[in-house]
Amino acid sequence: MLTPLTPRSEPAARLLRLFRALPVAERETLLAFAEFLADRAGRLDETAVLEPEPAPEPRPEGESVVAAIKRLSRGYPMLDRAAMLEETSALMSEHVLQGRPAPAVIDDLEALFERHYQQLRASGPVQD
Repeated sequence: MLTPLTPRSEPAARLLRLFRALPVAERETLLAFAEFLADRAGRLDETAVLEPEPAPEPRPEGESVVAAIKRLSRGYPMLDRAAMLEETSALMSEHVLQGRPAPAVIDDLEALFERHYQQLRASGPVQD
């Protein structure tokens, strides 16, 4: 549930104006993406033990791009999301701003997560 936002700075006020201007579906997309970014920022613990194998969940039919990012993040918790942010954001932008179909973007997201996992495996053994 959202709590009331009292803008105390120009960026917060700007974000609130933009949020209020969006239709409900786009508001949900913006919130989900903001949650993804906040979660990523909070999980940059470099001392964490790496999982030996990913545990990707199957793709549900009709999945949204945001839901796919969340699903893949759960399935690949050992990946550094900061390292993937630029590519993930670019794919999200292709979908939201350019109208690229969700299934095609999700295919690319799945490949992105797998590629980063393979690079992690190739970089050395799992930490104890």
